[in-house]
Amino acid sequence: MSMPVVSESRSPLVWHRHITARCAVVAARALVRMPPKRLRRFLELTARGTRPATAAQALAARTAVVSVSARCAGQGCLQRSVATVLLCRLRGRWPDWCTGIRTQPFRAHAWVEAEGGAVGEPGDTSLYHTMVSVRCPAGRPR
Repeated sequence: MSMPVVSESRSPLVWHRHITARCAVVAARALVRMPPKRLRRFLELTARGTRPATAAQALAARTAVVSVSARCAGQGCLQRSVATVLLCRLRGRWPDWCTGIRTQPFRAHAWVEAEGGAVGEPGDTSLYHTMVSVRCPAGRPR
């Protein structure tokens, strides 16, 4: 079965934002090749000492990542979500990183959440059941 591929729109970035976004995309490309358990552990360690990202901050990071990478603008949701959290981390913030599945029809997806909702994702993200997530340590109730 084939799915239509629609790339997200790109927006121009200032040069320093372009460089940091490109670095996050390159790092994410290497990280998504790790086994899931290792990737999760790496992201948990990376999230330490951060504050929760706002939806606007997470969306700005996601937009920057999509603007510098055709893969992230298309169906590279895992790389896009990892690059987004890494870019937010550079500013001391952390949106919640999530991966999940849906069963009818079966699909897997990765996304980021901030302020209780998925950031920059279509409305059907609520149909996914979160399987693995790395939440902001400061955002967790004690």
